[in-house]
Amino acid sequence: MTLTLLHTAALHCAAFDALRDRIAPDAVLRHVVRPDWLERARGGTPPDVAQEIAEAVGAAGGPVLCSCTTIGAAAEEAGAMRIDWPMMRAAARLGGGVMLAFAADSTAGPSRALLESAMRAEGGAARVHMLSLTAFWPLFLAGEHEAFEAAIAGAIRDAAPDVAGLGAVVLAQASMAGAARRLGDLGVPVLASPELALRAALEVARPSA
Repeated sequence: MTLTLLHTAALHCAAFDALRDRIAPDAVLRHVVRPDWLERARGGTPPDVAQEIAEAVGAAGGPVLCSCTTIGAAAEEAGAMRIDWPMMRAAARLGGGVMLAFAADSTAGPSRALLESAMRAEGGAARVHMLSLTAFWPLFLAGEHEAFEAAIAGAIRDAAPDVAGLGAVVLAQASMAGAARRLGDLGVPVLASPELALRAALEVARPSA
């Protein structure tokens, strides 16, 4: 089975290949990397970027997973799976308040809208607590990924006690996923999107028996 992935950062290629090797070694992943889409969609996805995304989805000739939250809505409209949808649905099913942590401003709006949509679909009230971690985004851009993950985890650990009825923490961006392993003792689930999304997308890509 073959799955095409749309990325706006090249580092996701190796991360998803490693996930594939662990959970579905027979799968073939085809990576399309377009960092310019993220840069051009900072204030919302413009029509020309949406058109290019649609063309990439159409050219894939099969299931597509978009790993970038910022352009996720445009990718979904074109027929791709959004990386954060399986995670948001899982968070909504857990119940309780959700701390939505984000490190890029362009992610905040799309992520909150998707989480609230998932909560409505599950019949629950949208109790979302936003945690802005944009101060740490330059670490990621500079390639300081360990420092970025540690800073994200530390800030979440500090903020979590202030959220009454916290049921889960959601890491809005795939780039934040590494922070989850540092928060295993937080006391509530810390959800990251890559593995949940890859499993869901591979189910779609798997040939019918």
